[in-house]
Amino acid sequence: MLQISGNTLGFLFIEQNEAKVGIGEMTEAEPEYDDIHMRFLELLWGDGYLSPGGPAEVERVLAGIDLTGKHVLDIGCGSGGITLHIAATFAPATITGLDVEEPVIAAARRRAARAGLDDRAVFVQASPGRLPFDDHSFDLVFSKDAMVHIPDKDAIFTEIFRVLKPGGRFAASDWLISHDGEPSQEMKDYISAEGLSFGMASPRRYAQAMQKAGFTDIVTESRNAWYRQEAARELKRLTEDLYDQAVALTDKAFVDKNIRTWSAMQKVLDSGEHCPTHLRSRKPEA
Repeated sequence: MLQISGNTLGFLFIEQNEAKVGIGEMTEAEPEYDDIHMRFLELLWGDGYLSPGGPAEVERVLAGIDLTGKHVLDIGCGSGGITLHIAATFAPATITGLDVEEPVIAAARRRAARAGLDDRAVFVQASPGRLPFDDHSFDLVFSKDAMVHIPDKDAIFTEIFRVLKPGGRFAASDWLISHDGEPSQEMKDYISAEGLSFGMASPRRYAQAMQKAGFTDIVTESRNAWYRQEAARELKRLTEDLYDQAVALTDKAFVDKNIRTWSAMQKVLDSGEHCPTHLRSRKPEA
């Protein structure tokens, strides 16, 4: 809700003035996650987290993957909480957090310095376009609820495939729509309420894009049942326990707008049309 952040992307193709901007057409991304958004989302989801589930959901995404001594890329790192959790918990040699938005990258760098993890966790801000890394740079590419911001799934998976080493792995969570074709009116209402650059696609579309890029061992796993319940708890906390604190951190209009957004989101979670999904695949050995 990475953006290229855990919630803000736009890395390979973003919508601007109803026209697609693609690789080679470099533009600065307009920030969608400024300080007020970060304060609000971190109150709800935890320090440094701009997407739901906290450390437990990150560990589910990475379950069974040994990152010891590996080089990891976190696409859509947001304000750095997830990147730093991976750095501290999974013992990679390095982890690079990447985002298009300068405010979240600045926050992530401050957080890494405070945690004493800036020797192994590096944060890079880059304009939309080709991923700013050499071929075969990483053992694992990770992303948490950020690729929803990239409409062109073929382009992003082609880039992920390029920067992975042979035998490297992709492991992510993202916000998907359950079907191809026209979204329901309730889904359109939810996306409009979010007001973010969502480029939702189905599990089938993600799998096709991974296969087209050259990936094998492709797995998609719906997390709708989990987040349907989690979002209901979040909405209750927003309207009750956290309301006054959220207003103090942001302002009343902002909080009320997000309560309306969560209410719209709950409808499409309950219908099953909004299906957060875990994604995995592998780049074949050379």
